[in-house]
Amino acid sequence: MERKDMIRRRQVLNIPEFYPGSILAVTMADTNAAGKVSRFVGICIQRGGTGLGATFILRNIIDNQGVEICFDLYSPRIQKVEVLKLEKRLDDSLLYLRDAMPDYSTVNPDMKPVPISPTGEVPFNDIKVRMRPKPWSKRWERPKFNIKGIRFDLSLTEEQMEHAQKWAQPWREYDMLKEYDTSKLEEQIFIEVQQNTSK
Repeated sequence: MERKDMIRRRQVLNIPEFYPGSILAVTMADTNAAGKVSRFVGICIQRGGTGLGATFILRNIIDNQGVEICFDLYSPRIQKVEVLKLEKRLDDSLLYLRDAMPDYSTVNPDMKPVPISPTGEVPFNDIKVRMRPKPWSKRWERPKFNIKGIRFDLSLTEEQMEHAQKWAQPWREYDMLKEYDTSKLEEQIFIEVQQNTSK
């Protein structure tokens, strides 16, 4: 049922390819806005959830204030999703932009779309952002985050980096239950139940 709902929604709404680091413009129905429609432009800092529960977060700096909106990808309120600039970054999540210098999150709301490469390849941006002085919302320097897109050399002393390494959790790579996927088992059980009920 969920898959059917997703297909029906995609017949009405074109959901383009995008990644954390891509710049998007989302137009959605808004009863409080003039014209009953609002448009938000920002950089995608995270994609999450699966199926009908899929979400993405856009971030922009407006009037020197960080603004983030979490959108439900299959929400009936969304009228249009435009990719203004398609690109990938070093990390799958850019939540650390909350603690980075504002320049890295600032997007012009009137930005024109950047043409996609004729080869169809997704551009890769290996930029490393400069962080604001601590304190940060999270300890991004700790190994558990495995962040590649931050210039730690400018924000942390060697002593602070050594201290962060003490918080590493090397046993996690041997945790067998961490990535245990039960979806195939559930599918098999579902098929067996269907076969038994049809008899």
